[in-house]
Amino acid sequence: MKQMLITAAIACLSVFHLSAQEAATGDWLLNIEEAKQAAADKGAPILMVFSGSDWCRPCIQMKQEIWDSPAFLEYAHESLVLLQLDFPARKKNKLSPEQTAHNETLAEQYNPKGEFPTAVLINQDGKEIAHFGYNSSFSAQDYVDYLKAQAIQ
Repeated sequence: MKQMLITAAIACLSVFHLSAQEAATGDWLLNIEEAKQAAADKGAPILMVFSGSDWCRPCIQMKQEIWDSPAFLEYAHESLVLLQLDFPARKKNKLSPEQTAHNETLAEQYNPKGEFPTAVLINQDGKEIAHFGYNSSFSAQDYVDYLKAQAIQ
């Protein structure tokens, strides 16, 4: 009986953790047209993030340290539209052909050098405002402050 209670408690905690994680990342869109519509509705710029979620160590670090941080998520929820453009390498993480083509089209325009991770802040019309990568000496708040300064210009 004790073992069943422990197992049930662990299962409940796992579900809660996944729900909290999904809530934390729920603001990320995957389609530029949806992002443009959301940006128009919100009156906010779009932050496009090019990453290799399953092979790029700096991308994984940036997600954990910056994109998943409470400071960034709070700012982004109020002031940005987030667009995730992933380029996974592992077969199990493969994107649909349509999503892959979508991401590659945007990469050709906004990340032609294929640098990962790359974040590009654009206005609602698609004009680039800022372009940056990962700097391990920057905190989440440093990135928030940088984005605030760029969005004002």
